[in-house]
Amino acid sequence: MDKNIQPVSVRILDKDYMVACPVGEQDALIASSRRVDREMRKIRDSGKVLGSDRIAVMVALNLAHELMHGKHYHNAAADPSTLEHLQKMQQRLDAALDKHKA
Repeated sequence: MDKNIQPVSVRILDKDYMVACPVGEQDALIASSRRVDREMRKIRDSGKVLGSDRIAVMVALNLAHELMHGKHYHNAAADPSTLEHLQKMQQRLDAALDKHKA
């Protein structure tokens, strides 16, 4: 493993995921995972969406919508490194979710 990458354990909907994270970004990853967990719990507890895969897709859509229509979108669009960082984080989360399904 790259010495600049550190595994970080996060818990989302009572499931543990090990995610590769750049050194120094652990707090941001943990904060992000807490937000995802909170949003997934809201959707699950509403009873309108069943299945963790569907809940995850709804959260992803809601967060993407929020990002695109909030000030965060304008900052990310103006700063390609921020957008790239978000894309890499999304890829790591997708990989962790795929690995957990297997």
